[in-house]
Amino acid sequence: MRTAICERLGVEFPLFAFSHCRDVVAAVTNAGGFGVLGAIAYTPEQLDTELTWLDERVGGRPYGVDVLLPGKVDAQALDREARLADAVPERHRDFVAHLMAKYGVGGAGGPIGGPIGGPAAGSADEVGRRVTAAGAAGLIDVALKHPIGLVASALGPPPPELVARAREAGVPVAALVGTVEHARRQVEAGTDIIVAQGTEAGGHTGEISTMVLVPQVVDAVGPVPVLAAGGIASGRQMAAAMALGAEGVWCGSVWLTTEEAETAPAVKRKMLAASSLDTVRSRSRTGKPARQLRSAWTDEWDSGQESPGPLGMPLQLLVAESAMARIGAAAERGEPGALELANYFVGQVVGQLDQVRPAREVVYAMVSEFADAVERLGRLSG
Repeated sequence: MRTAICERLGVEFPLFAFSHCRDVVAAVTNAGGFGVLGAIAYTPEQLDTELTWLDERVGGRPYGVDVLLPGKVDAQALDREARLADAVPERHRDFVAHLMAKYGVGGAGGPIGGPIGGPAAGSADEVGRRVTAAGAAGLIDVALKHPIGLVASALGPPPPELVARAREAGVPVAALVGTVEHARRQVEAGTDIIVAQGTEAGGHTGEISTMVLVPQVVDAVGPVPVLAAGGIASGRQMAAAMALGAEGVWCGSVWLTTEEAETAPAVKRKMLAASSLDTVRSRSRTGKPARQLRSAWTDEWDSGQESPGPLGMPLQLLVAESAMARIGAAAERGEPGALELANYFVGQVVGQLDQVRPAREVVYAMVSEFADAVERLGRLSG
C-alpha cells in the first residue's frame, strides 16, 4: 500500500484523518496514517498547547495542520478595529431568540459577541478573524514551530506568503478543492498536494460528486499528487478512490463516531442512528455551504418562514456557535427541543457509521478491507 505520497511524507498508509480532536490525530498517526488537526478550533496559544501535546505522543511520526482561508469574508472581519458582534443584525439575534423559545431550550445563553464555547472556543472577534489570511497566518506561524509534516488550507488558494513560509520550513502545502478550476488555481498558487473533495463530504463542499471529481482533477493537475475526499469511510471506498487515480484518501466523518472524537454525546447518538439521507448542505452554521446533519436548526434557517437567511462568513459562524453552545448543553441534559436543533458537520457516509470504535481500530479495518478489495479486483482481471 505504498504510494508516492507515503514515500514523500513518511507514512505507512495513505490515509489522512482530519479532526479537531488531538486524540484522533494522535491515534491515527500512531497507527500508521497521517492525522491532520483542524486549527480553526483554537487560538494560537491553544494550538501551541495542542501541538506540544501531539509532539509528545506521536514519537516523531508526521502529522499536519489545517486552516480555513475563504476567498471571501465579510468586510468587518478584515477591520481589526471593528467589533464583529456589532455587525450581526438585530433580526438575526431575534431569530435565534425565537428558536430558543420555540424549542424550549433552557439554560443561560451568552450574548452574541461574548465568549464562545464548543469546538471553536474563544472570544467572538478572535474566532471570527481566524478565517482571514491574517488569522490563518498567526496559526501557521505557531504550527511551523512544531515538526509538522503538512499545512492544509480549505475554501481558497493559500496566500503566497503562506506558501513561501511553508517552503522555507520544508513543509508541503495541501489544498481542498471542489472543482477542476479550483484545483488548477491551487496548483498555480504553489500548492504541493490537491485534496479533491466531493459533495458527499462533511463540512464545506461543492456540488460535484467524488466519483466524478477525482479523475477529472487527477487528469488536470498531474503529476501533482491528488488525495480523494468525500464518501470514504471503508477500505472498499478507499480502493475505489485509488482506482480513480488518487494517491491516498482524506477522511473526516468516519472519526466523528470514534471513542476519541470530540463529538458531543447527544450528537454522536444522532449520527449513529442517521441514514445517508439525513445530511444537508446548508449555510446555517458558517455562512458558506457546509454538509451537516439535518436538524431543526438547518430546517429553520433554510426554509423557516421567520428566517432572515444566513449571514456571510464569519458572522453566521458567530451566530451559530454562540447558539450551539447553549443548545449543546441543553441537549446533554436531554431537553427534547435542543435535541431536535443539535447537529454537527458530517458527510453522507454517516449512514454506515453504526458503532463506536477506537480510531486505531478504524484505521486497521480500513487497511484490511482495502487489501481484500484489491485482491478481489485482481481475481477479476486474472
